[in-house]
Amino acid sequence: MRTALVIGTGLIGTSAALALQSRGVQVHLADHDPAQARTAAALGAGTDEQPAGPVDLAVVAVPPAHTAHTLADAMRRDVARGYLDVASVKAGPRRELEALGLDLSRYIGTHPMAGRERSGPLAGTAELFEGRPWVLTPTRDTDTEVLNLALELVALCRAVPVVMDAEAHDRAVALVSHTPQLISSMVAARLEEADETAVRLCGQGIRDVTRIAASNPAMWLDILSANPGPVADVLAAVAADLEGTVRALRALQSAEEDERDGGAAGIEDVLRRGNAGRERVPGKHGAAPAAYETVTVHIGDQPGELARIFADAGRAGVNIEDVRIEHATGQQAGLIQLTVEPQAAPGLTATLRERGWSIRQ
Repeated sequence: MRTALVIGTGLIGTSAALALQSRGVQVHLADHDPAQARTAAALGAGTDEQPAGPVDLAVVAVPPAHTAHTLADAMRRDVARGYLDVASVKAGPRRELEALGLDLSRYIGTHPMAGRERSGPLAGTAELFEGRPWVLTPTRDTDTEVLNLALELVALCRAVPVVMDAEAHDRAVALVSHTPQLISSMVAARLEEADETAVRLCGQGIRDVTRIAASNPAMWLDILSANPGPVADVLAAVAADLEGTVRALRALQSAEEDERDGGAAGIEDVLRRGNAGRERVPGKHGAAPAAYETVTVHIGDQPGELARIFADAGRAGVNIEDVRIEHATGQQAGLIQLTVEPQAAPGLTATLRERGWSIRQ
């Protein structure tokens, strides 16, 4: 691939353009808002000048509601040899293109499983897709050349290609992306009118659950409007669990021992099923989940502290698998949780103590 046209210079489009441009592809940028295309160009994502002739690949990175129309316009203008979109739903846009009577041999639907709470070209980064799954949904009509162009794009963005059926993809993202967004928003909504004293007690758990609730509502309305059925199906199953859990909690208040036992069994069931589901979430680099230990260290909130603790972990010869920081309320300090291989935990603990760190047991 030598040339590409990215249509839509939001987070995903700009990030793809930055990745392609950094790896030698000449990228042209287009957007319904020319100022966004100019911003992306100023960031080094390519040029906002239109190509003189057809490019190798057109990447349509617009909201799902506009994907089919934008693709159809580009295909009718013959702007590229191959076309793909990066919308978060796949079956709907293809059906719309089929209804328009377009030749779909030059088109493939794709979806990079990457994103951020921020949107727009200024949030773009060439590293956004590195190591992340990038779904491809070819059909029997898809030209081999177009499939190869899509695979080359994925490789240039350093993502991991995953081939799926479009409908299966939409059911999958309803479960692992779209429903979690709604549930996160629902939990965060409980905080809107909460007493200030309660809000001040927020810890890492509520921060984890509500992180994605900060996402752009307009963007998510577009996404959910394009995949309402599968999301509603998952939410219906969650609602059944919620109803059962509410009944179990009410039973725990009963004066009858049998009812309390039944309530405890219900709560334990949902917690155990949650454990089992969590264990299926892929681990580091997409590998099977691994068992790690956490070394928790008290850390001050001042410049250089993170660098110092990482340097001391390096002196211990320990590879840190993951890091989490929990900030203390009302104090210039917090707890940093260093996740390591179980056999490395004792040595790391000893070294950090020797270096003057306070270890939380």
